[in-house]
Amino acid sequence: MVGERDPADQIHAAGAYACPVRDQPEQQAPPVQRLRIRYAKRGRLRFTSHRDFSRAFERALVRARVPVAYSSGFNPHPRISYAGAAPTGAASEAEYLEVGLARESDPAQIAAALDEALPDGLDVLDVVVSQGGSLADRLEASEWRITVPGMAPEQAEEAVTGFLAADEVPVERMTKKGLRTFDCRAAVVRLAARSAPASAGPCAILEVVLRHGTPSVRPDDVLAGLRDITGLRAGAAPLHERLAQGPLDVGAGTVGDPLAHDRDAAESS
Repeated sequence: MVGERDPADQIHAAGAYACPVRDQPEQQAPPVQRLRIRYAKRGRLRFTSHRDFSRAFERALVRARVPVAYSSGFNPHPRISYAGAAPTGAASEAEYLEVGLARESDPAQIAAALDEALPDGLDVLDVVVSQGGSLADRLEASEWRITVPGMAPEQAEEAVTGFLAADEVPVERMTKKGLRTFDCRAAVVRLAARSAPASAGPCAILEVVLRHGTPSVRPDDVLAGLRDITGLRAGAAPLHERLAQGPLDVGAGTVGDPLAHDRDAAESS
């Protein structure tokens, strides 16, 4: 009959539009070694966002010829885990990450090569071999130093006394889910004010230990709480510097070294 197509032709035409079978992705071998890295964000590089640092670090891995391991799948990516990144604009002496390697390497050589490959201001401070466990679980608290230009130390001390006497200090912060109110007092383990060195000019220094949690309380939240509860206002832009990040000693109000366990285990083996 005119207009009818041969069944074989119909099958051939349908096959022409069939989706091609996609090859399975190559499966990568798991890392043979994991290194934990402590690095600093200093000077103007404190304004580097976490995404910008991630890109810089991946480029540094290539330039330093680090034998990094990659994930499996159609879009393999370096096996890097970041933990407890500081807010953009905050300086830090205690940023941490973990990277998986495809072959065993000397941590000291990796540290030197990466430090050379990264720009000045993003500085590698320590590299140790991971002995297992979760690095993020060890980052329980952070110690911060907040330098507030133009603030009298006596005024800061009075405000700190009022803050610590409060049972709750609610603050507001804009998040991805909108404006959120939370208590910043509960996260403060220790807070003290002191005078800055004469060379620093007129300013006050706040030393604070913050327990990590959800939502994460930041140094600017503490300043907002001081303002709301005592009327203390920071004039010029304060400088936030993270001095330490790691396990919390609640009784002493201090922050320990999260890499100490890995370092001690490596030395004893």
